[in-house]
Amino acid sequence: MRKTIHSGSFILSLAILLFAVVSCQKEMSATNTTHTSGSTATTSTSSTIGVATDSSGRDSVFIIQSCDHGYFRDSIGASALPDSILNYLTANYPGYTFIKGFVIKDSAGSVGGYVVVISYNGKPVGLLFGSSGNFQRVLEQREGGDIDGKGWHEGGRFGDRDGLHRDTIALASLPSAVSSYMTSNYPADTLIRAYQNVDSSILVISRDNGLFATMFSSSGVFVKRISLMPHIISVNPPVLQNIAQDSIPANGLNLLSTTFPNYVFESAVSITMNSQLQGYAVVIDANNTKFAVWLDASGNLVAILPIW
Repeated sequence: MRKTIHSGSFILSLAILLFAVVSCQKEMSATNTTHTSGSTATTSTSSTIGVATDSSGRDSVFIIQSCDHGYFRDSIGASALPDSILNYLTANYPGYTFIKGFVIKDSAGSVGGYVVVISYNGKPVGLLFGSSGNFQRVLEQREGGDIDGKGWHEGGRFGDRDGLHRDTIALASLPSAVSSYMTSNYPADTLIRAYQNVDSSILVISRDNGLFATMFSSSGVFVKRISLMPHIISVNPPVLQNIAQDSIPANGLNLLSTTFPNYVFESAVSITMNSQLQGYAVVIDANNTKFAVWLDASGNLVAILPIW
């Protein structure tokens, strides 16, 4: 069963394909390529940031974020971001497009953090970073009519938060082009789960001496394949066991809800090597982007891998 995590008090808006929100000192102290030139364009103490991406000129997606009194944000370009943030984006979101950036300051001008909005695989991702450029969280998105309350509505952009697994595809119902490709190119793979994304692309999770995500276009054409366990290196293949969400350690679940507000649980496996539990690989959906989150045996974060 999927778990829906709700967050935050104040609301920052962003547009359908891009947007971000700022977090202030409370969050900054709690956590640990395409570039454009940039200078400070606007200064804002407003709780909303709007970016229009279609001809209507209207904001259609919003991001929720709590914010302490006394902080404001300045709009900046990519070149004004710390190198650590640019390096993080390049390493974790290959091929991303920079949309917007903000520096968060207090009245004395001290930097409290940064917000970056990118487009990744045609979908908006808002990211919060600390003052030193350390990643903190992926910011939650909501549609305009869902700002209050549970944060989604049936049939809406984020309707998968209802826990009904509407994006799941039965393995026997995979398009023939996808099934044939997997059989021909990865005959040793055992298929675990398959999902159809909002853009109708298809994601297949499988295992074969490791855990993999294989992406296909809406027409069943192969796009890419990535390892969801890049941090495990051993001469002995790991033993992977499908597990339920409640089998993940409590602090791992807390980390997921903090790092991905209102995320949707998709699937998870435990990873054992030489009869020793190594950790967990968890696939989630956060704002229509799939992520693999790798946790150690105690539920501590090892890596976050954006999939699609």
